[in-house]
Amino acid sequence: MVTQLEQTDGSSVRIGALVPLTRPGWAEAGRHLLAGLELAVREVNDAGGIAGRPLELVVRDTAADPQRAAAAVDELARLGVAALAGEYHSVVARAAATRADALGLPFLCSSAVLDALTEQPTQWVARLPPAQSQGWRIYADFLLRAGHSRIAVAAEPSVYWASGARILRDHLAPRGGTVIELDARSLAPAALCEELVGHRATALLLLAGHPEPAVPIVRAVRRDRRLAEIMIGAPAGQPEFGSWAELLGEDGVAIPFLRYLPERLTPLGERVAKALREQLAEPPSFVAFEGYDTIAVLADVLHTHGTDRALTAASWPHVAVEGTRGQIRFSRTPGISVWQWAGAPVHIADRDPAHPDRFRILHSG
Repeated sequence: MVTQLEQTDGSSVRIGALVPLTRPGWAEAGRHLLAGLELAVREVNDAGGIAGRPLELVVRDTAADPQRAAAAVDELARLGVAALAGEYHSVVARAAATRADALGLPFLCSSAVLDALTEQPTQWVARLPPAQSQGWRIYADFLLRAGHSRIAVAAEPSVYWASGARILRDHLAPRGGTVIELDARSLAPAALCEELVGHRATALLLLAGHPEPAVPIVRAVRRDRRLAEIMIGAPAGQPEFGSWAELLGEDGVAIPFLRYLPERLTPLGERVAKALREQLAEPPSFVAFEGYDTIAVLADVLHTHGTDRALTAASWPHVAVEGTRGQIRFSRTPGISVWQWAGAPVHIADRDPAHPDRFRILHSG
């Protein structure tokens, strides 16, 4: 019996994948993202590929470097990829999206949330995760409901962290909340604890990288008896990954973070979760599901419209794909320059103090 793949000349349909795989990128997140991308590509090819042609990932390590990402977009465009996928770091995704827009190369952003991925509205870029303004406002409401109105943020200098602090401040201030900004790079953990005591903060949010300086800050705060009642939060999702639990143990529990999963996965999601767990040899993060869903969307578009880049970009508003976390559709959202999955799931979770390898859902957005 002749398979569909054998009826073609064997030329592949290429998708460029931008993934942080080495430091200073968050390589653990990159590994999960790539696992999701690769699993979905294997399943597409097992089902016959794209009109009989195998789907191929052309992976480039961004290492959290915007310039490196922009250069990779140029290279991948020259290699003839049909579309771009991936990226975890928002500032890197912004550089990639800007370059993809300039080149007329479709880019489905898997996991970066910064609102302004491009300076001007673009038809070429779509995004799966919720915009930062949506998720972080949900987090701000969660803080208020938990009784926190004096909130300190330990922030590193970055467009992403500055954007997060601004979203929190703008949302909390009209509701009686105060945001106290502390420099996580210049303040040693002990000095940061002194600032928290002096400001009478009831919550500390980590707007800083993992493991440095987030892990030393958590350890210092947990060991300071004056701060026994303070809530530590990590809206960017640092506690999602296994290395957080490995490095912090009991100190890393009960730290709420944004998690882009529904309360219940779709049937597809349940099956994918099992396959990803086997592939990663650990529970998959929400980032792995984002990777899988990225390929599910692109494969559907390529099946329907072929590999013409302009047709792919024109298809974003017509996408209706059942993903691991719900049905994916893109729309224009006020204030967001790219096509956005407005229904992307959001909940706030933490690691259960009784079972640090398990997560508790604290709030669904």
